[in-house]
Amino acid sequence: MSTTRRGRPTHAEARKLDRTVREAAVAIFLEFGYAGATMESIAKAAGITKRSLYARYPDKRAVFAEVIPWALSRYEASDNEAVADGEDIETALLEIGRVALKRAVDPESVRLTRIAMSESARFPEFAVTADSMMWSGRQRAVVEVLRRGAAAGDVEVDDIELAAEHFLAMVELVPGRLADFGLYRSEQQENRHLEHAVRLFLRGAQPR
Repeated sequence: MSTTRRGRPTHAEARKLDRTVREAAVAIFLEFGYAGATMESIAKAAGITKRSLYARYPDKRAVFAEVIPWALSRYEASDNEAVADGEDIETALLEIGRVALKRAVDPESVRLTRIAMSESARFPEFAVTADSMMWSGRQRAVVEVLRRGAAAGDVEVDDIELAAEHFLAMVELVPGRLADFGLYRSEQQENRHLEHAVRLFLRGAQPR
């Protein structure tokens, strides 16, 4: 009786498997930490052999260095949603702020950021990547809004990029720090926090 030999996986199958391996690795790192994770546990979670995993990555360090930035980049992609050109500055900042708050208190995002920072000494190249992912999407969105406002004469700031950083810090820092300790405020409290931050920021950014 003849057997059918399976050929090379299609491009779609290879991409699906690659995503499966990455998601499994992220889940293992988040559950057991870097020290507690093993190549064997990652392979088992992905449903592949340890040999297959080693064919993709030489060691656990290589897995971590690739999959954690990849996982963070998925949040980065959601940060890049365009702000409608027709929105006034306050509405646009509120919209960006809601995205920022959602990201700051998202449990998986909190855990990813925590493990990235805790292992930064072991992965110096990764620390730079993680830091750049924390702000860039939201910061670009705020910078775009402020530049539009400056062109219209609605805002006046000396350093738009720095002002964007300050705005995001006002919005994200306290909720994010609370989330680090598993503390979450009500939606009403977070909306009050956001609206106050936007009003306070605009009071300092608008022309005298």
